[in-house]
Order: sequence, then structure tokens, then C-alpha cells
Amino acid sequence: MQNFTRNTLIWTMGLLAGVMLALGYSVHADRQSGTNGSIPLEDIRSLSEVFGKIKDNYVEDVPDKDLLENAIRGMLGGLDPHSTYLDKSAFQELRVGTSGEFGGLGIVVGMEDGFVKVISPIDDTPAQRAGIKAGDLIIRLDDKPVKGMGLDDAVKRMRGKPGTKIDLVIVREGQEKPLNFTVTRDKIRVKSVRARTLEKGFGYVRISQFQERSSNDMRKAINDLKKENDGALKGLILDLRNNPGGLLDAAVEISDTFLTKGNIVSVKGRDERSEIRHAATPNDLLKNAPLVVLVNGGSASASEIVAGALQDHKRAIIMGEKSFGKGSVQTVVPLGNNTAIKLTTARYYTPSGRSIQAKGIEPDIVLDNLKLTENKQDDLKPIKEIDLEGHLENDNEKSAKKDGKDAKAKRISLANEDYALYEALNILKGLYLLSNR
Repeated sequence: MQNFTRNTLIWTMGLLAGVMLALGYSVHADRQSGTNGSIPLEDIRSLSEVFGKIKDNYVEDVPDKDLLENAIRGMLGGLDPHSTYLDKSAFQELRVGTSGEFGGLGIVVGMEDGFVKVISPIDDTPAQRAGIKAGDLIIRLDDKPVKGMGLDDAVKRMRGKPGTKIDLVIVREGQEKPLNFTVTRDKIRVKSVRARTLEKGFGYVRISQFQERSSNDMRKAINDLKKENDGALKGLILDLRNNPGGLLDAAVEISDTFLTKGNIVSVKGRDERSEIRHAATPNDLLKNAPLVVLVNGGSASASEIVAGALQDHKRAIIMGEKSFGKGSVQTVVPLGNNTAIKLTTARYYTPSGRSIQAKGIEPDIVLDNLKLTENKQDDLKPIKEIDLEGHLENDNEKSAKKDGKDAKAKRISLANEDYALYEALNILKGLYLLSNR
């Protein structure tokens, strides 16, 4: 057994040293932290010794491959909540997810205090339909407590065949007791861009996630809105609420759609000399028409890049709640054999140099998450000319009454359905009026 342990130590040290050398690191025999591309040999020896102890003494036999993968997971998991090891299935899911189709519940999650935190539910998915919200903490998955479970393991438990169910126990801010949800898994097909006309001339575009084709889909949606509104828009609302982010390139392209010059975002790694700047091109698809951007606590990463760029350039009014505050960039590095690591490699900064990391985007106009109900007490309505006995009729009374009733019904419906969107439309109208005076 001692010979086996010694051979294991030598083999593991050789493997790790070989990997480090292949990545361009040198190995030295002191315990100083590796700062100049060097790895301390003594610390590698400690890792190898633990490896050998597990092989010799653990209650069950564990394959070497599992031990090494767990060591990699531990190294990455100890860095930050967004760095992680991607095994074959996770790597495949990541690649499929950015293209817009994957299986699961339809939530983007991270880790907080050992629990799974919902960053945002994805539009029109089982999680959103069940009522799961951004900021929820998942504490149990079926009969398994989440505390002590890795994020990858938690995600795997939430994955499954469409039609199967999973029970979630959730802690929500403002609720005294945990909430129980039963969610039926489904095939998630994310349509990242949705659009409609709110009122004549005023358009609405919702982006739920930044995917490979999101910028092209958004431009097509805006052009379709223009056609619906006599070839031009008076203003546009861009809804980024509960958008957890996605591809950096998509965020840059979407920001560029509304900007004509200047910096969009700066990406800075550990080496300041490697700073990358993304600049706008002379193109504004809206022709400088007013723009309002809606954000909330579920707006993260790429959403914050867009909101920050448009805010700094004073191109849009940002409305809603303070955003999530994820100001870091992850790079996916393939390792071979269809596995990879997702590693935080840089921070991003808005055009004015702001870092959003752990801070978020502060809206220009703060809107709490409210829900309105219509006041139906008719006796409180003020008396108007039309209520007076014998009032003169308006020449266009019939059409005016009809148009007025239809417009009022739409306003009431929108206010009840989505108060933040209702207020954003009011602001957009005001901006349009000011820009035409």
C-alpha cells in the first residue's frame, strides 16, 4: 500500500506539473505564492499527498478521474461565484444555451451563502409560470437540502426529462415562511426578442437574454415596428428586466444600434495593458428618437453593459430598480475531451469608467415593483361639461367618444398589467413632446 501511495504521489505531482508547464507555468520548490507564472512545488506535493490519503483510506474506492475533477471544481469554486468547471454535459448545455434552446426549468442561478439564488426566471418558461422570482433563494430540491451542494450538482438536479416534476422550497424576502413550488420540467426554447406597438408611434422591445442572434432579431423587430407605424417610431421602450445577461458581443451590438460614437464598454483584465475597448459606429436605428430602458434586480451582466452605455451617453432614460451588479467577464476555456472551465478573466467598465461589480446600475428614475388597481368609485369622479344637462354636442362626438373609451381601456389594462411599463410609456411620451418643441 505504501508503494501504491508513493507511486500515486509521484504520478499526481507529475500530472499537475505537466499541466502547469503546458500552460506556461514554471515549478519551484518554495512556498511563496506563484506570482510570476510559477507554481510552488511544496503546495503541489500537499495536494498530491491528500490525493494519496483519499486513495488509501476513504471508505469507498473513488476513481482517479472523479478526484481530479473534484479538485478542479474546488479550485474554481473558491475563486468567485461565476468561475466553474464544465464537464461534458455542462459544456454542451452552455453552447446550446447561447444558441437559444436547452432543457430545464428556465431559471438563471448563482450561489449565495451556500444556497442557490435565482438571478432571473426566463420569459415563458416553467419557472416563470410557476411564480419563481428574481432574488429567491432555493433551499431544497425535492428532498435534498441545497446547503453544501455545489452549483453544478444543483443545476443537474434541476435538469431532467420534459414532463417530469421537481419540488422546490424557496425563501423569499418579505415572506415569513418558506414557499413550496412544484415545477414541471420542459424543453426551454428561448425567444430572446419580443416586440409590439403600445400606442400609435410608440414601440416596445423586450430582450430576455443576450444570444448569438439577439442583435439581428432586435433590429428586425424595430424595423417591423416602424412599418406598423408609418415608417418611423416616436419613441421606444427597451425592456431588460430579469435579463440575466449572455454574450458580451451581443450586448455591444445592441448598444451600438442606438449610439453613433464613443466607447460602449471597456474590458480590463489583470494586465492593464490588455484593455479592450468596444466603440460605437455611426448608426442609430431610431434616428435619435427618445429611448427608455427598463431594468430591475434581475438585470445582470450584459444587460448592465447596455444600460450603462446608454446612460453614460445620455441616449436613454434608465427606469426601474437597481440592477444586479455583475461587472465581471467570464471566458470559456476548452480543456479537451469536450470539457472546459469558465473563468472570470476581466472586469468591464461603462464609457465613463464606472465599475458595476457588486454595485449595479442606479436608475435615473426609480420605480418600485408596484401593482395598481383601478379606482371604481364613480361618486368621486369630478363633474365635467359633458355631464351638464343640455350641454352642446361636439361635432366629432361619436368618434371622439369611441376613441376616448378605447384609449382609456388600453391605459387601464397596461397600468394593471405592468405598472412600470405604463410609467415608462408616459415618460416616453413626455420626451417625444419635449423633443418636438
